[in-house]
Amino acid sequence: MDNWYIPITIIPGIGLLILSTSNLMVTLSTEINTLIHNTDENDVIINRKLIQLKLLNRAMVLFYIAISCLVTAALIGGISLKLAIETTLALYVIILGIIMLLFGLFWLIKYSYRAVSIRQDQFKIKFNKK
Repeated sequence: MDNWYIPITIIPGIGLLILSTSNLMVTLSTEINTLIHNTDENDVIINRKLIQLKLLNRAMVLFYIAISCLVTAALIGGISLKLAIETTLALYVIILGIIMLLFGLFWLIKYSYRAVSIRQDQFKIKFNKK
């Protein structure tokens, strides 16, 4: 694989996704903690937010797997270049890493749509009490 360094160039972008997703997880965990300690909140909202936390966790795990695949592919590609051996394995590992990245993005998209729905339901509950 002549361009063994290409998988490495994708890693900073995935790193930014991990950073933003971890910030979302911290914020969501804090919000869940606040809702649990607030006695007049709806248990359904808390459960839905816990499911949201699980979605973010899945996305993070997939991003970590994607990074490990891309680093491994670059390593295999670099070694293959030096040893002049077959680089098909590196290509398959790159494809696996990109698939994991896409699955992680799918979970983030799912999280985003559900987060808006949960927030709307929270406002509806709050305004119906008054």
